[in-house]
Amino acid sequence: MGRMRIALAQLNPTVGDIPGNTRLILEAIDRAREEAADLLITPELAVLGYPPRDLLLREGIIQACEEAVEQIARAVHEAGGAGGGPTVIVGHPRQTRHGRRGVRNSASVCHGGQVVAVHDKRLLPGYDVFDEDRYFDPGTETTVVEVAGRRLGILICEDLWRAADVDLRSTYEFDPVAEAVEAGAEALIALNASPFVRGKFARHVRYTSELAQRTQRPIVMVNQTGANDDLVFDGRSMIVHADGTLRAMLPAFEACTRTVELAGEAIVPVDELLGADSESLDSTWNALVIGTRDYIRKTGHTRAIIGLSGGIDSALVAAITAQAIGADNLIGVRMPSRFSSPGSLSDAQETIERLGIGEAHEIPIREAHKLMQSILDPALGDVTGTLADENVQARLRGVILMTISNATGGLVMSTSNKSEMAVGYSTLYGDMCGAVAPIADLLKVDVYALSRWVNDHHDTLGFVQPPIPENSITKPPSAELRANQTDQDSLPEYEVLDQIVERFVERDQSVERIIEETGIDATVVEKFTRMIDFAQYKRDQAVVIPKVSPRAFGRGRVMPIVMKPLPVRISQQA
Repeated sequence: MGRMRIALAQLNPTVGDIPGNTRLILEAIDRAREEAADLLITPELAVLGYPPRDLLLREGIIQACEEAVEQIARAVHEAGGAGGGPTVIVGHPRQTRHGRRGVRNSASVCHGGQVVAVHDKRLLPGYDVFDEDRYFDPGTETTVVEVAGRRLGILICEDLWRAADVDLRSTYEFDPVAEAVEAGAEALIALNASPFVRGKFARHVRYTSELAQRTQRPIVMVNQTGANDDLVFDGRSMIVHADGTLRAMLPAFEACTRTVELAGEAIVPVDELLGADSESLDSTWNALVIGTRDYIRKTGHTRAIIGLSGGIDSALVAAITAQAIGADNLIGVRMPSRFSSPGSLSDAQETIERLGIGEAHEIPIREAHKLMQSILDPALGDVTGTLADENVQARLRGVILMTISNATGGLVMSTSNKSEMAVGYSTLYGDMCGAVAPIADLLKVDVYALSRWVNDHHDTLGFVQPPIPENSITKPPSAELRANQTDQDSLPEYEVLDQIVERFVERDQSVERIIEETGIDATVVEKFTRMIDFAQYKRDQAVVIPKVSPRAFGRGRVMPIVMKPLPVRISQQA
């Protein structure tokens, strides 16, 4: 293909903020015009933001999006001078008279002050966190448009990926890419809102390169960035040449607009890019920071509150949140009980000092705990040392944190990890309380790995010193809710437990397969898989969890609360 300048608008929209998202698009158009772009492309549903979920059902929302598209088309033409400005392909929902739902996930082509063509997304994913077939009717037509003398085939996200980017076997009956090529497309343009998952980026690159070579067409993919609710978007929009080489790639986790000449020289062989560690901890770190930052910022808050126990989980959450919104905006709270060790108190204080947390308090719960015991004893008898007594302490801490939240307007950060959330080793209305749980999609072994990585790279991350106390990493983990307690009093070693959780939750493996492939004792596997199922009622009340794994707790793992799991045939195991 000859010369063609394409602007990639890698935007961070806020779901529902149609005026704000429209401003982002118009700013990107201004940048594209300054850089003499022929074409500007936005992410999928950029006008409304992704994922809109049931907001699509609200009266007037689709009409407002369509009015915004008309505003964008007029604005491009009015400010474009004699040339009329770049052609703009913008993602939005639109109303139709056809189909059961009457709404489609669309991309409008704006030129000359009006919408000159519309493509409706044809493949609607209904797996993992995606439920587009709940809201949209599928498109029925291939769309090829001419821009600057080139015929461009328009695709929207799943039209391009066909579930290949999540390692699922495609069951779609047709291929929009093949149909666009057959209809004469010289290049393929894809609007995306593809969430981050560890390892997914490498599949994106490999698949796009192979597809470009197979079709002998360049591919332009523009992806959303930032976070909305539990989904984090890594951007990394790209242009791939017809020979499979990478022409351009935008930064990860950063909103920006860049103009690239389509037929220019390749910047890097795809094989070299795939040689990098596609599951590197820096991507996980950035995803958790962005997920936390955008949740706080987009809900209109500026401060966060963290209960600091001296353990590794709260220290890592504090570091993530400090990077997200600045340590000056954190409130760290130590809440010692009669069982808190001097080491835990000093480790919590060290976290405060290492991060430079702006406001810190120590609010002991000893007297409140005694008072609760005296209130409950007439009804329950002496419950000292029981699970009920342990949870009273956790819930007292939750009351303190939520009261500080009410008084300051800050959001409480839950410090639960995925291993604890899986087996219910967390307390409802206690350590599970809050607004967002930054590490609840990290297994405990991942918490340790990420904490060491953060300390090793503290200078490049902007921390003055390693933010997580070494003792928080090396000491035996403990909830310290009874004397001499450690996590391994109730749980197997995390290296063992996390194998069970990863296989049972993320891979949906059977108990029998887990036993056979890991060699873990059958009674241990049976016990903790049953605990995972039983704890579903807790997870259904959990706070927002930024998704970084293929199978996170939340919308992507919709399990029944009341169920009877299949019995385990331990006797059949060799």
